[in-house]
This record gives sequence, structure tokens and C-alpha cells, in this order.
Amino acid sequence: MDTLFYNGKIITMAEETLEEAVRPEAVLISNGLIKKVGSLEEVSRGLSSDVRSVDLQGKCLMPSFIDAHSHIVMNGQMSLTADLSECCSFEDIIDTLKQYAAEHKITNREIIVGFGYDHNFLKEQAHPDKRILDKASTDIPIIIIHVSGHLYCANSVALNLAGISQETENPPGGRLGRICGSNEPSGYMEEAGIALLQPVMQERIHIDAALMMEKMQDVYIRQGITTVQDGASTKESFTILKQMADLGKLKTDVVSYPLINAEGTEIFEKNRQMDQKYRNHLKLGGYKIILDGSPQGRSAWLSEPYENGSGQDCGCAYYDDETVKKYLMQAVQERKQILAHCNGDAASEQFLNTYEQCMEIFPDRSALRPVMIHCQTVRNDQLDRMAKLHMIASIFVGHVWYWGDVHQRNLGTARGNHISPVKDAMDRKLTVNFHQDTPVTKPNMLHSVWCAVNRTSRTGKIIGKEQKISVYDALKAVTINAAYQYFEENSKGSIEEGKAADLVILDASPLEIEAERIKDIRVLETIKDGNTIFCAEKEEEK
Repeated sequence: MDTLFYNGKIITMAEETLEEAVRPEAVLISNGLIKKVGSLEEVSRGLSSDVRSVDLQGKCLMPSFIDAHSHIVMNGQMSLTADLSECCSFEDIIDTLKQYAAEHKITNREIIVGFGYDHNFLKEQAHPDKRILDKASTDIPIIIIHVSGHLYCANSVALNLAGISQETENPPGGRLGRICGSNEPSGYMEEAGIALLQPVMQERIHIDAALMMEKMQDVYIRQGITTVQDGASTKESFTILKQMADLGKLKTDVVSYPLINAEGTEIFEKNRQMDQKYRNHLKLGGYKIILDGSPQGRSAWLSEPYENGSGQDCGCAYYDDETVKKYLMQAVQERKQILAHCNGDAASEQFLNTYEQCMEIFPDRSALRPVMIHCQTVRNDQLDRMAKLHMIASIFVGHVWYWGDVHQRNLGTARGNHISPVKDAMDRKLTVNFHQDTPVTKPNMLHSVWCAVNRTSRTGKIIGKEQKISVYDALKAVTINAAYQYFEENSKGSIEEGKAADLVILDASPLEIEAERIKDIRVLETIKDGNTIFCAEKEEEK
């Protein structure tokens, strides 16, 4: 059945600027596509009587949001762990882990996993080491994961099971914490060091696959998102997605980017039919590589040291230059898009240097749309080079709110104000999109728009006011610009005839509400290919 939307505030996102934007009165969708856009009179002309008419009653209709970078499978997995995101102290963490173990009847043959703690907001301003976690259990292994996903802490049982002792050396690209004044492992570990614990988790954790599959995408749908990414897919996570696709359980489009340093090549070889082509809502978009860590965890790789440290602490690289060149050359040779995790400017430099070398060898492959993910401390001279490479800046602009104050403390005022430099990137004509890196933060696109427009931190401080952008430009970053990253700008991201009927209905227009209230706008309905996949009113009736 065809559906006619009318009597609302319709934002098409079809024009480059707000000044050029046309405000249609009605939108007609048919067979999952946008059939007609224009005045109510012209769109209604000749319609049959069985058309479903939707009176928006002044609400806002716009293209649905597109997730430019997150981890949908990890989001599902973490939704089944102990939620540490609201913990404000070590005592809170201990209590939450104990309660979770009791509720789930976890035995010493299993494991307690927690996710989402942030040492920056704990009363103790520190990571809970094994001495703290042992208070939750000395029989059951415990591993907790920092909100960034780059730092782990383990209790004594977990360390013993992993074979981590005083003799265990720091792995390349990682670090193990030590008890002060000794070589005894503290249970804290970062970056490549976390791999030492992962076998323990994989052997003992039991996942309710059906529940995970349900939870992993619903959180996106409720936020008006209809295209989602699985960044850094492993063979295991891609298998889950493929199973969901085969069973018809994917409600959104999912774009997978396998890790190029792991099983990425094998995944592409075995699933050629999904290379840049959706099959039951799942496709392979390219490769992912991680080049450094987390700035709020002080593990991002910087060219200048962090503040309030030894004066030599710059974080660390994941790989040496030759290894990075090998992987990027592989991606370019295969004509694959590459997404590179770069939080620190030294990581950005490594990515740029290496990709420039690849383009010198393959100058005919400049249209692969490489993506720099996060861009937290990218410098303006690096943004200039990104523009020349036609590189996309996918910016985690929510850092301004979540960790803006932390960054100013860790990086100093000048560097701290330049985190998430959206305006500078847009001024250089870079294609800029936003992401939330879920499960690091919730996939709330309107919160990201609010962050980009207001640049307000948790304490109410303005973080780099010169980086503020307009609401329209921020909306482009979560619609048409994100579609461009996926080579889908001709089929998604705006309300135009012939494009997919991927839409969202909001209770207010972001273009008309006060800028400070954008984050309070509610998603009322999410529509994928013309079908409603979330309706707030029906949810409230349940």
C-alpha cells in the first residue's frame, strides 16, 4: 500500500545548504521507495482511495539516521554483561558485580564480565585493579572492560587462568599494569595487552544468542537509525550477522568492516556476493584497521606528551610503519575502502603518510573513500592532507560532552579545545560524518548533533567554540554524508524521488527548536524501506 505523509515539518536534506533547502508539503512512498515529493496538491493528484494517509500533525519527517561507525555485534554482547556505566566508585563496581553474579547464578566454571566503567568519573580517579575486583569474588574469574573498549581489568582468578605472572612481558602495542614497586601484575592492561585475557572470556562466557540478536539492533532502531555498522568484524561476529541475515532477522541494513589484520581477507573470499552488495540487509563495506588507543584512557598515540605525566607519555602505536603499509597496500590493491581508527595525531600521521605512499603507487585508485575514524586530535595540517586524498572524517563528536573536560586536563587547553574539529574539517570541504562508537556511547544521533552545535561539556564549559557548526550541517553529518561513506548517497540519506523510504518521525524539528534542546527531541517512529520498525506510541501501549 502507498503511504502519504503530510501536514508536518519535512526536512529533505537534499540540498547542500539550508538556504537552498526546499520545504515540501507532502511525501508519497510506494513499494519501499520515495515516489513523489512536493506540494500536497501535486503529490495527492491521481492517488487511489486505498492510499494510507498519515497526518504528521506538525511533527518532523526527515531521512532516518545512518550510523557511520559502531560495533553492532559487540553492542549485543555487552548488553548481556554487568552494566558498570552508572558506577561512581570502586564500591559501586563491587556491588554491581556481586549483584550480577547472584542474579545470573554464575559459578566458578563461568565468568563475570562487566562493561562501561570509566575511571575518569570514579571517586577514586583510578582503575580498579585485582585487589579491588577480588572483593567481588576470589572464586569466579572477573574481567571488566573500560567504556572505551581499550582497557581491561581482571581479578586474581582471571589472571591465573590467563597465565599472567611476574614473568609476563608487555606484548608489542600493549601494556600490563604492575603493583607499585614490583613486577607483580595489577590486573590492569591496555591495548594489545587485553588479548591475553580474551581466551579466558571466550572459554567461559555463555551468550544467549537469541536475546543478543534482539538487543543488538533494537537500541539503534529506537534512535531512528536504519543503517548500522559492524566496525572491526571478526570471523565470529560476521558469522552471527550472516546467520541473522539468513534467518531474516536483520531489521536494519548492516555494513561489516572485517579487521584486515585478522580474518578479514578470508571473510571477503568466502562472501564475495556481499562485497558492496546487500544480501538480506548485510553487506561487506571494506576493511578496518586500528592504529592506536583511547585519549580519555591516555593510550591514544600523540606526537606531543600528555599533560600531568612523566613528560614522555605519548601513548603507543599498534603497528610499525612497515606493517601498516602492508595492510593499506593490500586494501588499495584489492580496491577496498579502509577505515582506520586514529584518535591521536601520531596515529593520524602514520595513516596519512602510508596512504599517500599507496596513492603514489596506485594513482588511479583515488576514489576508494578512505575513512579516518574518531579524529580526536587530528591537526589542521593533517586535515589539509586528508582533503587532497578525498579522505572522509568520521568524527566522534560526542567526546566534547562525555570527555571534553578530561581532554583539557590530559591535553592542555589548546589541544583540548581542538578535539573533534568539525568546523575546521568542513571548512576544508572534507566530507564529515558523526558516530557514537556504540557500545562506547549510546547511538543517539540527536545528541551528536547537539554536541556539534553547542560544544558543551559535562561541566557546562564550551570546548572550542570556534568549532561549532550549524544545525543543518550537523544533520548532514548523520544523514547524507554518512550515506556517502557507504557509497549509498544515490539511494539513501535524503528524501528524494527514487531513494529508499528510510525515514524518521521526530516530535520537533531540529531546525526550529532552540539549539540547547536538540538533544531532548524524541524519536517517535522509525521507518525502513517504507515499513515501520519502531513506534514509540505502540511501545508505550505495551
